[in-house]
Amino acid sequence: VDYRGLVIWLEDQKIRHYKIEERGGLRDGEGQTWPKEFHQYLSDVGCPVLSGSPEEILDWLIGFAVRLEFGDGAENYRKYTAAFIKDCRTEQPKLVSSNPLDNLDFTSPQFKAGVEQLADFLKIAKHTDHLVTLQAICKLVYTRLNPKAIQNPKSVIPEGSPCDFRQHDPGFDLGDKQLNEAGKILRLLYINDLRELQTKIN
Repeated sequence: VDYRGLVIWLEDQKIRHYKIEERGGLRDGEGQTWPKEFHQYLSDVGCPVLSGSPEEILDWLIGFAVRLEFGDGAENYRKYTAAFIKDCRTEQPKLVSSNPLDNLDFTSPQFKAGVEQLADFLKIAKHTDHLVTLQAICKLVYTRLNPKAIQNPKSVIPEGSPCDFRQHDPGFDLGDKQLNEAGKILRLLYINDLRELQTKIN
């Protein structure tokens, strides 16, 4: 927020110390005399931090505006005590969701067992984190078991013969067998993503 613009807004809308016709110097935010006009304005409103930083002066002006606002409508604000706000919060209606998924406990043993059974049924390798396994299940259902895929299975089933990725030379050696195999898998997945992108472009 523009500093000078905020000062002008506070005077126009909340403080209103000057008459409208007296605010011309403040409203000329681009004028070279604005710092002098602003200093005079601070003196007129009784700002105690004339030599303070811009942030300190602005903080005082905002607090001054709040005090004036409260003074103008004190009776309207007096009821907003801590007890009143607490009562309002306790009286808020509780939303009852009709979605059964909102009531599931994703950390319960029953839920974990259900994810594992579903993974076994769909022949998906299980991760040590059941939520990761659930993500894999969701991806399979989204890509392979949607209505279009069920009507035309060939559109989502990869063509070609399966191959053992361990037999392929990745062209690099990380000095560790498991790291090398992980690198091979990541490389094949990257190539597959590029192939799918090229298919979509074609």
